Amino acid sequence: MSWRDRLTPLRMQRIGLVALEERLSDVLRTLARAGLVELDLPYTPGPFGKGRDEAELERALASAVRSGPLAGFAGWTPAQHLPVLQEAMAAQGAAVVPLQRPRGKAPPTLFTPRDSASAARSLVDTYGTVPYEDVDPSRLTAIAYVVMFGMMFGDVGHGLILVLAGLLMRSGKIRILAGVRKMWSFVAGAGAAAVAFGFLYGEAFGPTGVVPVLWLEPLSNPVPLLLTAIAVGGALLAIAYAIGTVNRVREGGWAQALYSRAGLAGSLLFAALGLLAWGIIAGSAPLTVSGAFTGGAALVLIFLGLFAAAGGGPEGAVEASIEVVDAVVRLGSNLVSFARLAAFGLTHAALGAVVWDGTTALWGPDLRAAGAVLLFVLGNAVSFALEALVAGVQALRLEYYELFSRIFQSEGRPFLEWAPVLSSREEDSAVRLNAGIRSGRQVN
Repeated sequence: MSWRDRLTPLRMQRIGLVALEERLSDVLRTLARAGLVELDLPYTPGPFGKGRDEAELERALASAVRSGPLAGFAGWTPAQHLPVLQEAMAAQGAAVVPLQRPRGKAPPTLFTPRDSASAARSLVDTYGTVPYEDVDPSRLTAIAYVVMFGMMFGDVGHGLILVLAGLLMRSGKIRILAGVRKMWSFVAGAGAAAVAFGFLYGEAFGPTGVVPVLWLEPLSNPVPLLLTAIAVGGALLAIAYAIGTVNRVREGGWAQALYSRAGLAGSLLFAALGLLAWGIIAGSAPLTVSGAFTGGAALVLIFLGLFAAAGGGPEGAVEASIEVVDAVVRLGSNLVSFARLAAFGLTHAALGAVVWDGTTALWGPDLRAAGAVLLFVLGNAVSFALEALVAGVQALRLEYYELFSRIFQSEGRPFLEWAPVLSSREEDSAVRLNAGIRSGRQVN
């Protein structure tokens, strides 16, 4: 599978399944075992199991389209699975034929078994299903998440605890963590990012001096940290706008992408903001003029797109004007939202400093040493739990509201495999073929 294919859902093929009516029950049993087929049914199938599968079969049989001695269904299957499906159905005397995609009907979204089971996929799926035409941003957004988390949770000691927790999740030895085992790489990655920023900040269970400061001390240099946070936000927004532009082109062509606030026009407006800031800071008139010109062109494009969407006329002009102002205000507020990366990084550093200062103040040659150790352990435990929760939630908030809102403008629908567990009178090749597909050896 090429890298381009890995960035998009599996290519779907519209199919028609035709069989003799008297053989339809056996055909559907084989179809269920072959798997990776979504049938067009007048109801939502499932849930399967618990004695409901035979009833599901009868319900599907009653929903078949009939013409004389023939009966059939329309549906979807991954294009690469079509030859396997045709072979399995031919053994039952049925035919599977490729059909043209209906106009205005979006195929369902399905990813490879490996992608579907990844922690990065879970991050995107909690927001919504990736539309079939869109680029899948799960890998990039996973990297963005751990970087943002690490910036807010920068501490070598706390990060190593997260890495250890991730490795314990992977081992499966702790039963209570078995349900979230697939998230181990996410937790370990967030911990590794926290370790990296901990070295940059010189933090290891607070400002203990165990590790040197490789970049800056957050509490002593809040302004550079704040500017860096906004710069990181600008870079992430630029990537989000780029992916959003690609998605708008894939969804509706260049015409849609050109006028969309989450497409080329929005990207130009964001670039204009960067040029203006650069020109003002550097004192460069050409950069400032270029930024102003680019921003003006972007606003015109956005206005025209909104004006057309509103139906034109005076009311459309008023509505479009309000939306343009809103777009400008939101762009600035979205960028400033990334200042929370610095704010919560400072909070984490401040809590660590309080715990460490209290520990050193309490330390003494008598029982005060035990109290100091207890304060250090409990203080770090509270700081770890509180800040891990806050950093995790805030990074998720930035992903959802600042990045995903530009990448996606609609939501897809997940692939609903028709796969009741049905008994069969004889084994067929579909079972063996499907075993390879489900394990990810053929769909990769």
